[in-house]
Formats: sequence, C-alpha cells, structure tokens
Amino acid sequence: MARAPATAAQDTASLPTPEADAAAPGRLDTAFLETLIGYNARRAALTIIGTFMERMAVYGVRPVDFSVLSVIAHNPGITSRQLCACLGLLPPNLVTMLNQLEQRDLVVRQPHPHDGRAIALSLSPQGQIMMADAEATAQQLEIDATGALTDAQRATLKRLLKLVYAPPAKAKAAARGAKAKAKSRTADPDTAA
Repeated sequence: MARAPATAAQDTASLPTPEADAAAPGRLDTAFLETLIGYNARRAALTIIGTFMERMAVYGVRPVDFSVLSVIAHNPGITSRQLCACLGLLPPNLVTMLNQLEQRDLVVRQPHPHDGRAIALSLSPQGQIMMADAEATAQQLEIDATGALTDAQRATLKRLLKLVYAPPAKAKAAARGAKAKAKSRTADPDTAA
C-alpha cells in the first residue's frame, strides 16, 4: 500500500519549533562556554542576584545599594572617595545614590573629624537596624542559593573568586599606593558627597 504524499504542513509538523528548542536548553551545546571562568561566574552570579532581588525587595535595596550600605556600616566615617575606590564606583553615581539613601534616612553625612573639607558617611539608627536585618537575609540567601555546596566548598569558592578580582600582588600594590597617597596628601578633596 502506497502512502499519500505528505503536505508541507505535515513535513514541518515533525520538525522542532523554535519555541520547543527554547524550552529545552539542555539540548544545546554549551560545553565551550562552560570551560570559561567568566561564563560560570556570571551564571552563578545571576542565580544569586535573582534570589537577592526577591528577598531584598522588602528593604528596597539593589545589590549596589546593599554593598554601599554594608561598607558604610562596617566603616563609619568613611568618605565617598574611599567608598568609590573600595567598590569601583564612579563618583557622580555614588553622589546620586547617597542622596537617595539620605532621603530614605539610612545614611548620615557629617563633617569629617580630621579634614574639614571632607564629608564622613555613617548609617543612621534606622539604617543600622535595616542593615543588620538585610545582612542576615543576605547570608541566608547565599546559603540557600548555594545549597549544593558544603560550607567548606563555599569558603573555597569565595577565596578563589577573590583571587581573580583581588590577586595578592595587586592587593599589596594597591595598599602601598594608598599609603603613599595618604602620606603625600594632608587633606581628602572629597567634599562633593
């Protein structure tokens, strides 16, 4: 018995659709990408940031806000210049962010105790309370997001990632440079924030 010739619609019905392909990413070859540290670090970061955004919504902070508030919390009196250097932020972006955090009564700006031209940053009492809760939330969300790792593996991963963005030679050179700059300057020109 001969089969009837297939129509164009019947021919394409057996082919996977782009929607079906998108729904099954496991079938795609990402082997090369998975050999790259940057790719793996970015995928891991996106996973953690997604969880971060969900759980930090109650505090109204983005990852960069959280980083700024955490550094201020643990370094009261820090200047905006120091904060920019620590987190790799551009000064205009930080000024805008500090204005917003100050409007929310989370950050307080005061004259710097050692340099009349600089501004010292600290958390308000409300900011201190919020950051204590937010940091506890951040610790728990990282444990939850990295549930496939043991505590020892988490510690190793953090240590190894830090070697990528702050290698010991670079960290030592930066510390020497900061000390030399501090000695050569009597005042911090950080008056904008």
